[in-house]
Amino acid sequence: MKKILTIAGSDCSGGAGIQADIKTITMHGMYAMSAITALTAQNTTGVYGIMNSSADFLKNQIDCIFNDIRPDAVKIGMVSDVEIIEAIAQKLKEYKAVNIVADPVMVATSGSRLISEDATDALMTRLLPLADIITPNLAEAEVLTGMKITTREEMEKAAKVL
Repeated sequence: MKKILTIAGSDCSGGAGIQADIKTITMHGMYAMSAITALTAQNTTGVYGIMNSSADFLKNQIDCIFNDIRPDAVKIGMVSDVEIIEAIAQKLKEYKAVNIVADPVMVATSGSRLISEDATDALMTRLLPLADIITPNLAEAEVLTGMKITTREEMEKAAKVL
């Protein structure tokens, strides 16, 4: 059985984040593990609060996983600040993690921003280069590249930048 680590925020409504990742991983017959970057108070109407994990506690979670049940792949979701991004990058390098998927969750479906402004640069320079696959939506790709994306050609250009 493949083992997947998801590193993301917790969505109390179950529609996104760690909860959605665990459901998806399990549905595909794989073993899900999680390291929580933040607790969110959210539902289908909006995000009402975010409480970040400390970088040290997140590192502790990642250490516990890699030192016991080494993941076959890592999926990264919501990372809301620079310290969290740096902690994840450090640990993924330390453990030589493989098969990394980065979903740069920056805005909730409801439109609420989930990442600080200064974290966007850290995401681009520290975390995304470690990923084998990056899965931004159009809005996220525009923020990450600084480009307006409206055509297929612009999508391809943005993909090359990323």
